[in-house]
Amino acid sequence: MRSRLVFSLMLVLSLFLVACTAVSAIPTPTPPPSPVVTTRLEPTATQVPTASPTPVTITFIDALGREVTLSQPPQRVVIAGRATALLADAAFLFPEAKDKVVALSSTSQSAEGDFLVLVDPNLPKKIAFETNVGAEQVVTAQPDLVIMKTYMAEPLGKPLETLGIPVVYLSLETPEEYQRDLRILGQIFQNPQRAEEMANFFAEQVSGITQPLQGLTPEQRPRTLLLYYSDRDGQVAFNVAPKTWIQTIVTELAGGRPVWTDIELGSGWTRVNLEQIAAWDADVIAILAYTADPEAVVARLKEDPQWQAMRAVREGRLYAFPKDFYSWDQPDVRWVLGLRWLAWRLHPEAYPGLDMKAETQAFFERLYGIDAATFESRILPILKGDLE
Repeated sequence: MRSRLVFSLMLVLSLFLVACTAVSAIPTPTPPPSPVVTTRLEPTATQVPTASPTPVTITFIDALGREVTLSQPPQRVVIAGRATALLADAAFLFPEAKDKVVALSSTSQSAEGDFLVLVDPNLPKKIAFETNVGAEQVVTAQPDLVIMKTYMAEPLGKPLETLGIPVVYLSLETPEEYQRDLRILGQIFQNPQRAEEMANFFAEQVSGITQPLQGLTPEQRPRTLLLYYSDRDGQVAFNVAPKTWIQTIVTELAGGRPVWTDIELGSGWTRVNLEQIAAWDADVIAILAYTADPEAVVARLKEDPQWQAMRAVREGRLYAFPKDFYSWDQPDVRWVLGLRWLAWRLHPEAYPGLDMKAETQAFFERLYGIDAATFESRILPILKGDLE
């Protein structure tokens, strides 16, 4: 009996030990691994090298037939010397000129002030030179390109080139030269699209104005005289332009016959006396005045007995050639306005209903973005000439 009890106790103990062993054999669950956080570093300027911009080399032939090569687009442009206003008006057809042109010779032609202030309000802050500026003064503007008229090559261009400053010469004296020189400006200001737009504008203007005049016989072309009036130092003088100048070209395009080309003309304005003016006996006379009011000049001439004897005056065909800040007869962008006006005066029947003031407002808006309100307040009040 006792032995059986001992056996039972030993059996229970063995089962207990087996159970404990089984429990300890159950594997303890392994905790899930902690999430791995990866930080993505954005590249910095020092980690990713930036490629240097490829230099843009500009090469073109200027108005003197010179091949001009610029290693990169100019950022500091100077327009200097005589007739700067005519160059600047063409340059500022390009919006980029407002930032890149840093200095100019005087662009004021009369007491009316400076037209380009309407285009570039910062113009008064730019460096201003006189028309007779020297190379040593131009250098102070630190230019990387200087633009000037062809006839400034000797007095100003060559000294600048000797100093290593690139110079480009423009002419802008004829309709054909306008086409070429506008495209040169398009390369300088890196805006060939604008250059084409403006070149096409001038070509379309000429085509539209001259188309109604096709087929005119010589007899149908009025004998026309354009006279430049000046009263420098109180001395009144009348002058006529050379055959190759735009005043002669415009007269022919407008359907007129320039009577003054039958005399010997110089390379600049040629002074003529009253006897010569009367001898020409022109059908139409138009008075140009750069520093005076052409309307006032014409009014005085109509009161002069010597002028009253001329046929053009008797028939009411003595006109004041229009001007605003600049006279419209010059090789300025306004020459197409002068062409339209003169063609209308010579052949009014070919342009019925023409409104020259409306044409003028549209011109300034198209070329410079001058809105109607600015035109009404800043240009129209100084607009002179027989426009009605």
